[in-house]
Amino acid sequence: VQLQASGGGLVQAGGYLRLSCAASGGTFSTYVMGWFRQVSGKEREFVAAIGRRGSTTGYADSVKGRFTISRDNAKNTVFLQMNSLKPEDTAAYYCAARRSGIGTVTSEYDFWGQGTQVTVSS
Repeated sequence: VQLQASGGGLVQAGGYLRLSCAASGGTFSTYVMGWFRQVSGKEREFVAAIGRRGSTTGYADSVKGRFTISRDNAKNTVFLQMNSLKPEDTAAYYCAARRSGIGTVTSEYDFWGQGTQVTVSS
């Protein structure tokens, strides 16, 4: 499956962004989807994940209550709604897909999209 992330940009602290990740070339509804982020020079870290039907979600503690992951299987798209953004949320955000259950580790994911940059100014 191929993944294309979009929606990044520059926003002030306290603002919001909505990231999208469009999938093609596979049966989207059979994949667990995740979002990760990476700051240059640091390891890629887990942000959120969602199960195949959208009924199961998981979040990193650092974003819990501020970010919401969702999916539209009819449109082969997963979203990450990011509210109350903080400067420490600045990173390149990546979407990823895996065939098994909710995962929080990069090595558990089989497919990756390119990153979309999110920059939060103070």
